[in-house]
Amino acid sequence: MRKYWQVIGIGLQNNMQYRVNYLTRTLFSFIPLLAMLSLWRTVYGSNTGAGDHNGFTEAQMIFYYLLVAVVDVFTAVTEDDWQIAADIREGTISQFLLKPIDYLYYRLCLFFSGRLAFVMMAGIPLGIFLYLHREFLFAPASGTALLLFPVSLVLTALLQFFMSYAMAMLAFWFLEISTFIFILFAFEYLASGHLFPLDLLPPLVKQILFLTPFPYQLYFPISIYMGKVAGTDLWRGLLVQAGWVIIAYAFARFMWRRGVKKYSAFGG
Repeated sequence: MRKYWQVIGIGLQNNMQYRVNYLTRTLFSFIPLLAMLSLWRTVYGSNTGAGDHNGFTEAQMIFYYLLVAVVDVFTAVTEDDWQIAADIREGTISQFLLKPIDYLYYRLCLFFSGRLAFVMMAGIPLGIFLYLHREFLFAPASGTALLLFPVSLVLTALLQFFMSYAMAMLAFWFLEISTFIFILFAFEYLASGHLFPLDLLPPLVKQILFLTPFPYQLYFPISIYMGKVAGTDLWRGLLVQAGWVIIAYAFARFMWRRGVKKYSAFGG
């Protein structure tokens, strides 16, 4: 395990070189977030007779989007899939076929070091943003939610990484995989609850979405924190989320094994 700790350390140092980029990305991410908050304030303001929308009051809806920003900071995959595809396309992945290091664990260490660097740089502006909206902040719905929210957050990060890793493995077969990455991103953005809470969807559509891994990439950990899921449903949801992580991991391994069999590199 010592070599993987070294990878985390090196990855953290490399990512800190781009701290200005992380800070700029965080600041600009507030623009669509402010637009979304303004939109929902207008929606609730124009419906004075309605106390909530599908179980969300105005304060809860705003808090939902604030939590989306927090979960994104801790779990979002930024450029890992592009970097993995570049390693395959440019042949630099050959070195990992000759060294006693697992490429998936290597990339996972870089992913977590990148998230750590991003949290360090995004924490201050995000903290200021949350403080300015402190009247909409709520404590976890229960002690159980407080304990299980971080667990679900880690599972969310793993699920996002393994799915992105498996998608990047398509570079073994295709020279350009940007179309596939954008298609996956579009599904994740809509079906994970990033654009709006899944509670706003018709019940049948919501039930169908929960047969996919997408709601467990964002909506589910937020639901735990807000108390939208509790009791038996909470524990069942955690088991399903863990199950999707295992499936995504197994699929990533499968794509790697099949891709390496097809891979060929030439030159010195």
